[in-house]
Amino acid sequence: MTGIQALERAAPGLPMKPGKVERREFEYRRNGTQALIAGFDVTTGKVTGVVGDTRTEQDFARFLDSLLSSAAANTRWDIVCDNLNTHLSESVVRLVARHCGLTDDLGVKGKSGLLASKATREAFLRQSDHRIVFHFTPKHASWLNQIEIWFSILVRKLIRRGNFPSKAMLKIRIEQFIDYFNRTMAKPFRWTYAGKPLAG
Repeated sequence: MTGIQALERAAPGLPMKPGKVERREFEYRRNGTQALIAGFDVTTGKVTGVVGDTRTEQDFARFLDSLLSSAAANTRWDIVCDNLNTHLSESVVRLVARHCGLTDDLGVKGKSGLLASKATREAFLRQSDHRIVFHFTPKHASWLNQIEIWFSILVRKLIRRGNFPSKAMLKIRIEQFIDYFNRTMAKPFRWTYAGKPLAG
């Protein structure tokens, strides 16, 4: 999930000239923010996203419900998220329990059972014997999540040089970019890291 400002440039950028760097107008008007909740399918490289005004636990749960409902009921899901509170919410736990066919009493948020605390909710979501398993990136390591790579593509290709006179226009342009990306650019990332030992 990320928030994106609808920035409208006060004046157009200047045309590029040979031997000169691009000159852009850095004065702008803020026209509000849109929240993007998105998922990256590591097997196809396609992105699913929802753009809206908020990014509450209910917004994330609706996105997740739509995502989980898009595949067969026996599909195994491994979902990578950071430790944002909305990813560990009561709504998400109840949704995952329902999609996994679990009918046990989940308890009361903040008081008892699986819903007693953030730690108990996280432990439930991490259970490897469920068909929907969450993997949470360590703090300050969201770069381990491939959707973050895609967010950087979105910024470079659309947002950085964009001009958005309204939140509605920003939403339309993001949705169009997701569609364009899925049709023309989507492919799994070659995502490897070769660790180098520190010099002694």
